Amino acid sequence: MNRKQFILILFALALVGAAGLISINRHRQSWNVREAKVGDKVMPAFRFNDVAAIHIKSFGSDFNVIKKGDAWRVPERSDYLANYGQIKDVLLKMRDLKVAQSDTVGPSQWGRVGLASPDDATNAGTLLEFKDAGGRMINALIAGKRHLRPQSRSDPFRLKGLFDGCYVRLPSDPENVLLISDDLAGAASEPQAWLDRSFVKIDHIKAISLVTTNGANLWTLTRDTESQPWSLSDAAETDTLDQTAASHIAEMLPFLTFVDVRDGAKAGLEKSLMLFVETFDQFFYTVKIGVPVHEGNYLLNVSVRATIPEGKDETKELKDKLAREQSFASWVYLAESATIDPLLTDRSRLVQKKAVATQETLSPLQLSERQR
Repeated sequence: MNRKQFILILFALALVGAAGLISINRHRQSWNVREAKVGDKVMPAFRFNDVAAIHIKSFGSDFNVIKKGDAWRVPERSDYLANYGQIKDVLLKMRDLKVAQSDTVGPSQWGRVGLASPDDATNAGTLLEFKDAGGRMINALIAGKRHLRPQSRSDPFRLKGLFDGCYVRLPSDPENVLLISDDLAGAASEPQAWLDRSFVKIDHIKAISLVTTNGANLWTLTRDTESQPWSLSDAAETDTLDQTAASHIAEMLPFLTFVDVRDGAKAGLEKSLMLFVETFDQFFYTVKIGVPVHEGNYLLNVSVRATIPEGKDETKELKDKLAREQSFASWVYLAESATIDPLLTDRSRLVQKKAVATQETLSPLQLSERQR
């Protein structure tokens, strides 16, 4: 063997050795991931500050939460404002998630812990993909079933039925099923669960009118001060306003809220009833209420205008309130019937007929006086 052949053999051995080391390192890295230790971070390199979009997918649901300018929005809900506090909480939790238990589980068993593919109709997990402003993937995680806290007979009643974690897996290492010590309640699989729940606050109410589409006034409630009882406009002499029913309407208005935002145009409000509300702060609300649609929820749209006095202590506060509440007018909402039905109370339920005195209802003294 000459010198040249010897050098070639050494070079070949070096290449084989290097390839072996690379293979060993890869297997070691894979082994380390699959044998994640308790206390290890689930996503140790998660760059939560770089996240500008979250893609959420589960069976029957596929939507995004995207940062546009200074605000987070839900495109599948007509770009409605998303709940920043919820998003921040989810991102911080993703950064800090730690392994409580690790097991190697094959695809056939994923459904047992709710980690089947998001396209699977049975026991699908919820896929969360975190992307940067350029659309590049940062990390992804599939969340599955929540883990029920172990119980004993000595547990206080308030601790029973509570969740203390959930099962997750990483698409980059699908067969490594992890149990974490957080139930990820904020990582919901429905778009409506990510919406900002801020809404109009109708308070200090002075007058309320329920009007039909063609302008017919069904009833109007008014009061001179917040401490005085309500009165019914155009009440007959034989009518007495039921103060309990009237107060119930006024008490429900400050809690007006919604369960979802309708994606698309304002169709469905053409034949709406309208509530006109005036407040002592001179705010004037128009609440359009359409026919019930999905799951009995009413269509709802709210607009507001105001006459705000200048130079008062509360002027800035009222202007801020007006600007905030006028921003809600661009969308159609879905509101639960439990919230809306009391506002649509029929006039007949607002009045109590005064009793007309008859012989049967007269006292003995009144009867004797009449007989004279």
